[in-house]
Order: sequence, then C-alpha cells, then structure tokens
Amino acid sequence: MTAPRPVTLITGASGGIGSALAQQLDGHDLLLQGRDEARLKALCAELPHATPLLLDLHAPERFAAAIAPLERVTNVIHNAGVVELGPVAGQDYHIWSQTLAVNVVAPAELTRLLLPLIRAERGTVVFVNSGAGLAASPGWGSYAASKFALRALADALRAEEAPHGVRVTTVFPGRTDTAMQQKVVSQEGGRYDGGLFLQAGTVADAIRYVLELPRDAVLPELSLRPGPR
Repeated sequence: MTAPRPVTLITGASGGIGSALAQQLDGHDLLLQGRDEARLKALCAELPHATPLLLDLHAPERFAAAIAPLERVTNVIHNAGVVELGPVAGQDYHIWSQTLAVNVVAPAELTRLLLPLIRAERGTVVFVNSGAGLAASPGWGSYAASKFALRALADALRAEEAPHGVRVTTVFPGRTDTAMQQKVVSQEGGRYDGGLFLQAGTVADAIRYVLELPRDAVLPELSLRPGPR
C-alpha cells in the first residue's frame, strides 16, 4: 500500500527561500502562504500539488478559521519574517510590536493550532531563523530579539513534543540572496551583490534534508553561512 503524500505548509512562500523550497518538494502536497497574492497564485499554478493558504500573519486571531478546513498537515515550515533595521533609540514600539508579531507570535499561534494534526502525522516543524538569532549587532535590536525569541520557542517545543513523535528543527541561514536581503543592504547603505550570499535554493536544500532525515534522528539546529568565494 502506497504511503500518503506528506502535507507541508510553508509560510512566506511567495518568494525567496519559501518559493525555492516549494519547487523542490515535488513529492509533497503543499499549502503555501505568502504576502504577494499574485505571485503565490502564479507559483501554485506551476505546482500541481500546491494550494494557496490565505493567512494574514498580522492577524493571528483569524488563524483558527483559516485552517479549520485542513484535514492533514505533516510538516510546517515557518519561513515568513519581517525586518526593520535601526538603533534601539530610534525604533518605537510600533516597529517592535510588528516585528515580534510576525516573527514570533504568528509562528507560535499557528503551531499551537496545528499541533493535533502534526502529532497525528508524527511530523516536523522547521523554524527558519537567522544568524541574528545567534548574535545581536548594532542596529539589529528588534529583529535579533524576535529571532532569539523564535529560537526559545523552538527549543521549548522540541522538548514538549518529543513524546508525541514531533521533530523540531531551527535553521540559521546567513545572508541569503532574497528580496529581504536587498532591503537590508539598502537600509545599511551598501551596494547589493547577491553573488556574495547564500542562494535561496541552497537553504531550501538544507530544509528538505531536515524533512527527509530518517525517523531515528532529529537535527535540532542547523547553521548555514556563505561559503568562500
């Protein structure tokens, strides 16, 4: 009897790492969330087993209704995120609230609601973090704080869900050639050269490896950095 295809939900799938991962998981049924609805629908049109998931990460109170029709979810890839650089003295609570809401609160609430389905599948939760989740630099306070918190969420979840057979991995990519990185370099006042960074497909490869790891192992954390040029 053929095993059912895994069902994998990816947030931030309309571009960058999320889009690259969706294109690699041809053996999965995909639920794809993203901010750019047009790009998301275009991606789903290219992938025969992909369905758009209309989910506003700024509104976690609406998550329950949005995911209520779902019958199976095997894996969840928390890939979406926002960043606004600036010193602590220059960022008011609006920026902190938005950054923490999207980068931490939304993954926590979405995970909570989906856990019964993930447990039933003995699935995997992957948090796409950042090098900023390991060390905070000047001007990165709000973003780094959100990523440190995301690591804590993953660590707690890993310990709590192990008895249920759920695996939890945090991936810490270094600078990656994405639209978000273009924004970051612009905020830093630099000149963008995507060839110096990790490629989105490379990070997607690493996430796919985590999902395909044999069941007798879990990879708690995985760090990637741009290789020598």
